Amino acid sequence: MKKVSFYIALVALSSFTSCSLFEIDNKEEPGETLQGEVVDVATGEPVLTDQGSEGIRVRLIEDSWGENATPNPDFFCMPDGKFQNTKLFKGTYYVRIDGPFIPLVREDERGVPLADESQIVDVSGVKAVKFEVQPFLNVEWVGEPQVVNGKVKAQVRVTRGVSPEIFRAKVEPMGGYNGSFLNVTDIQLFVSYSSSVGYRARDERWSNKIEYTGSAFNALLGETINIESSGTIPPGRAVFIRAAARINYDTPKGSGTRRWNYNEPLQLLIP
Repeated sequence: MKKVSFYIALVALSSFTSCSLFEIDNKEEPGETLQGEVVDVATGEPVLTDQGSEGIRVRLIEDSWGENATPNPDFFCMPDGKFQNTKLFKGTYYVRIDGPFIPLVREDERGVPLADESQIVDVSGVKAVKFEVQPFLNVEWVGEPQVVNGKVKAQVRVTRGVSPEIFRAKVEPMGGYNGSFLNVTDIQLFVSYSSSVGYRARDERWSNKIEYTGSAFNALLGETINIESSGTIPPGRAVFIRAAARINYDTPKGSGTRRWNYNEPLQLLIP
C-alpha cells in the first residue's frame, strides 16, 4: 500500500512539473520598444540632460491593469534628450516625463488636476513619441573653450527658456508658490574622460562650479560667464566637458531633485 501511494505521488509530481512549471518557464519575454525624444517647443532643439536620476525621468503605467496599475520601473533619458525601452509587453501605456522644464502633469494642493500633457500610446513593435516642453534654462558655449596649463577655461551664457510670467502662471496654481523658484542657483563645468560627461559621469578632481545666492544671478542672465576647471588635468589625454545650470525648483514637485539644463558636450585634447 505504501508503494502504491508513493507511485501516485510521484506521477502527480511529474505531471505538475511537466505542465505547470513548463508553462511558466516558457513565457514570452517582453520585446516591444518605446522610443522617445524631448524637445524645446519654442526651438525644436533637443533638451539636453544628464544620464541619471538628475536627468529626465520617464515613467510608464500600463493602462490595461486598470485602477490597480503600478508604474513600471522608472528609467532616464540619454544625454541628448532621447530615451528607449526595448523590454515592454504589447499594450497601452501612460507615458509621463519629468525634467528641467515646466511640469507636464500639474495638480493643485488638493490633488485636483490642472493639466496633464503626458501621452497615452499603444506600444506594438517599435513606437516613437515626441514630447515638446518648456525648459527652465538655455545654456550655451560662448566661443571655443581653451586649455591653458592643464586647465580648461570656458565661457558660457545662460538665458531663460521660459519667461517668469509663463512660469508663474503655470506653477503658482499648484500651490506653495515662491518667487525664489526662478533663482539660478549654480553653474557647473563638468569634466570627464567619458563622453557621457555630466553630474553622474564627472571627475571631481577637475570639475568646478559657481554658486549664487538669492536672485544674484538675475543680472547675469544673457551675459558671458567665465568658468574654469579645478586642479591640473594630465597632458596627452582627451577629456569631455559640459556646462549646466539649474533653478531653485524641484521636479516633480516635492521630490527635492533640482535638475540641470545642459549644453552640448565638447571634446578637448590636453597638450
